[in-house]
Amino acid sequence: MKKNLLVLLLYLVGVHNLLAQDAWIRVNQLGYLPEIQKVAVWASKEQGKKVKKFRLRDAQTHKVVYRSKEVQNFGAFTAFESTSRLDFSDFNQTGSFYIESGTVKSPAFRIGNDVYDHTADFVLRYMRQQRCGFNPFLQDSCHTADGFRVFHPSGDSAYVNVVGGWHDASDYLQYVTTSANATFQLLFAYEHNPDAFGDEHDAAGLQGSNGIPDILDEAKWGLDWLLRMYLGKDQMYNQIADDRDHAGYRLPNQDKVNYGKGRQRPVYFITGEPQGMKYKNRATGAASTAGKYTSAFMLGAELLQKYDAVYADILRDRALQAFAFGLSKPGVSQTAPGSAPYFYEEDNWEDDMELAATQLARFTGEEKYLRQAQQFGEKEPVTPWMGADTARHYQWYPFLNLGHYYLASSKAQNKEQFIGFLRQGLEGVYQRGKGNAFQMGVPFIWCSNNLVAAILTQSHLYRQLTGDTRYEAMEASLRDWLFGANPWGTSMIVGLPEKGDYPVHPHSSLTLLHNYRLDGGLVDGPVYGSIFNNLKGLTLMAADEYSAFQSDLVVYHDDFGDYSTNEPTMDGTASLTYYLAAMQEEGKKQAEEAVGQEEQETKR
Repeated sequence: MKKNLLVLLLYLVGVHNLLAQDAWIRVNQLGYLPEIQKVAVWASKEQGKKVKKFRLRDAQTHKVVYRSKEVQNFGAFTAFESTSRLDFSDFNQTGSFYIESGTVKSPAFRIGNDVYDHTADFVLRYMRQQRCGFNPFLQDSCHTADGFRVFHPSGDSAYVNVVGGWHDASDYLQYVTTSANATFQLLFAYEHNPDAFGDEHDAAGLQGSNGIPDILDEAKWGLDWLLRMYLGKDQMYNQIADDRDHAGYRLPNQDKVNYGKGRQRPVYFITGEPQGMKYKNRATGAASTAGKYTSAFMLGAELLQKYDAVYADILRDRALQAFAFGLSKPGVSQTAPGSAPYFYEEDNWEDDMELAATQLARFTGEEKYLRQAQQFGEKEPVTPWMGADTARHYQWYPFLNLGHYYLASSKAQNKEQFIGFLRQGLEGVYQRGKGNAFQMGVPFIWCSNNLVAAILTQSHLYRQLTGDTRYEAMEASLRDWLFGANPWGTSMIVGLPEKGDYPVHPHSSLTLLHNYRLDGGLVDGPVYGSIFNNLKGLTLMAADEYSAFQSDLVVYHDDFGDYSTNEPTMDGTASLTYYLAAMQEEGKKQAEEAVGQEEQETKR
């Protein structure tokens, strides 16, 4: 009882101090590379306040090391009445610092070439934790009886071996939609930045090197499952389990949800028609899923060729079959709901077939695939959420179109057209966010952090491809948003940085029941208040530590009960691997350039 009273007292003291404060400085708590745009955001509850200057202090000595008047004042945003951008981009000393303006201080942060080192490998911890079948985190296996087929033209209930893959999020459903995309994202990250990844785990995810980079081990885990879910020709599955899974908190290896076949779970066959129970999706075909299969298989074949040539041949053969099946069944194959109206409402499929065709074109050299890729790509110039105020759940998925990037970087005669498509998407998000101090132009729909990761990737790829830096400030702001430069002052990635503010109460049985940390998991992120207030079965389990920063516009809660903002997702986490690896390599390049400059100055 005394302990509970002490906890309550400490909480009330903290709330009192928070309420007494009327201004905050938000920074990227992970840190900044020396030669990169560096901006903090000052935010106040008081209307009409403006910042004129600020300073940086050394976090160890507290001495002032930098003063600046590079301030851009903005008005109200979310819970704040006044906001400002504090630009210290021209300060490139390395070390630990904090920003101060008046009596307001930021958290300490680092500036250094190594601040992103090993972060891409770090988020793979969550991917391994999400494994189905053998789970290396739990040192146990789960869902080993999957599964029995449903909606199959030859009849339901027959057994099909689909053990493996990843749990989609904190529930134990499994979707090809997200898993194939996550697999491709992992492969894409390695393709572009192979030196950023280490080898500290074996194929089973256990500690110990096996001569294969960990990210390829993880991607192969996804590919193995996809091969079980697609048997070739028209034998394609889309999903394991449904929302009957939502039956309370439990570990995956203790899952006792019964779908009427003992430990077996339903495996949804793609029919191209609406599927579901009380609620149904709006499926119109198979191409959205078939395209994702094709892309993952084809890129996987190329990157794994030197490790297992026979396996690579199987992947190529299955990729060609999946693409042909997608052409025969144009349209979307959405995930199937059950007793709740929630499902992945993917409405686009040309982007999936475009990306698939680019991979076939690159690795077969056949001109017909390049023509098909361009034809599909021209049908959706911009992923529709970019620049929009809202969208349905996963309505436009994947959240970025990497097919546009491959065509923009290819030898296609109209490559400039696809560069323009990439620019249009970035411009839409930029225009929507340029009026607020956080430069946040991403709509606060469910899984908004996944959209942030997508636009970061598109911005970085566009900048590398063209040398055009017009969106670099937006890219920096959205990168910083994920690591604490947001209204709530928290990183959105569990465990990063180690000494920072990050989610400690994610919506997860592993954390709630056993206090396991979901290292590397990217949580869903903030949602519109209107979305939060209308979701079913959502109840906060503790007092809201971020109550001062909530608004009618948007909310975020570090709370077990909030599955809308604080649930990590497997595909969102996978989509970060490219960008974090790219930042690590950029830091390495800056370090090498700095050494080169020092050597030249010494020679002088």
